[in-house]
Amino acid sequence: MQRSSKDVWVGLFVLLGAAAILFLALQSANLLSFSFDRGYPVTAKFENIGGLKPKAAVKSSGVVVGRVESITFDDKTFQARVTLAMDKRFAFPKDSSLKILTSGLLGEQYIGIEAGADVANLAAGDAISSTQSAVVLENLIGQFLYNKAADGPSGETK
Repeated sequence: MQRSSKDVWVGLFVLLGAAAILFLALQSANLLSFSFDRGYPVTAKFENIGGLKPKAAVKSSGVVVGRVESITFDDKTFQARVTLAMDKRFAFPKDSSLKILTSGLLGEQYIGIEAGADVANLAAGDAISSTQSAVVLENLIGQFLYNKAADGPSGETK
């Protein structure tokens, strides 16, 4: 069987297409990062992290300023401990606050950081104490239903 140059070009084109699809899949799932500079680690504790996952974005004003490095459970305080890898280009005050937010109605979760007013900046190993947990849709629905049940029948007058 003889190979023509067209067969080689078609094979090369197919390999490049497969590599491009793999790259896009990894990039969209936040599993691909070209940064070899890990940044400085910062920790925070949350009551409830919802569906937050490692490699999730840390954003300030919509700009990615870091990534979630790891999530562990602290069995002494019964809280989730989240370690963030903040980009060294961005310095935030020590009294900054963190919130777990959702992009879109049912989208992926990320951490939003709001800068504080302290003169000193966060450094490697610091802990952020001002945190707000994720809003869980099931809890909101449960509170709404409980409040409606406590009000009584809708036709009742007081």
